[in-house]
Amino acid sequence: MRTGSVMALNPQGFHRMVYHEWGSADNDRVLVCVHGLARNSRDFDALALALSRDYRVICPDIVGRGASDWLPAGVPYDIPRYMSDITTLLARLDVDQVDWIGTSMGGIIGMCLAVLPNNPIRSLVLNDVGSFVSSEALQRIAAYLGEPQFESLQELEQYMRQTYTAYQGLTDYQWQHLVQYGHRQIGDAYTLHYDPRIAEATRENQHQDVDLTPVWQQVSCPQLLIWGDQSDVLTADTVAKMREYKPDLDLYQIPGMPHAPSLMEPEQINAVLQWLRNNRN
Repeated sequence: MRTGSVMALNPQGFHRMVYHEWGSADNDRVLVCVHGLARNSRDFDALALALSRDYRVICPDIVGRGASDWLPAGVPYDIPRYMSDITTLLARLDVDQVDWIGTSMGGIIGMCLAVLPNNPIRSLVLNDVGSFVSSEALQRIAAYLGEPQFESLQELEQYMRQTYTAYQGLTDYQWQHLVQYGHRQIGDAYTLHYDPRIAEATRENQHQDVDLTPVWQQVSCPQLLIWGDQSDVLTADTVAKMREYKPDLDLYQIPGMPHAPSLMEPEQINAVLQWLRNNRN
């Protein structure tokens, strides 16, 4: 794994976005993996390692998360900002086309990029997010976001195990990995790795549904939808409507799984790998 960064522009100056890179830098098949709202790039370590024989894999920390800078006060955390930052990253990588894996928020970013004229998205893997997210799901997410503090990393790990119920199949080693890269220290206390303003922005918008149907209808590249069928973010009704618009949509359903599959378990990794291999141009 190699680590780099790019300087991206915001209305008050520049901010640094960190990314991790796996596989040969000479490989012209590039895969971008983008994490969820309150997560970070190191969620993809196991997937990136598995895919690095086939791809040059790029995993950014979206601004405000992980090792990337936080935005200055007054600059909003929103999808247009993330799209702009990704464009800066792609320019640094000097690539014209990429395959895309996006978990939740990362999938929304990918969808929004994939409908723009002359966009670089060759294929799109959406991990447990689709054309509609209800306000009820947003309210649940907003309820656990914030700046909780913990006296020890063991206490923080327990909080994460209770919060991320979709990760129950992970090993103790994987949980330790999540804790290692998912915390920051404030004095003698530990808290989560993201800017608390992200939680504030989520709470401000939690009472509004997110309807991306007009966006979804315009996506034309090959798509794989990963669905934890107990998810409140991607419901059965939304999956059915997405397939009505796009009957050729490939679906990987994970029974009994809430939001969002980790993509760290071997079966999930293999399903993504096989789909990408089957959809090479």
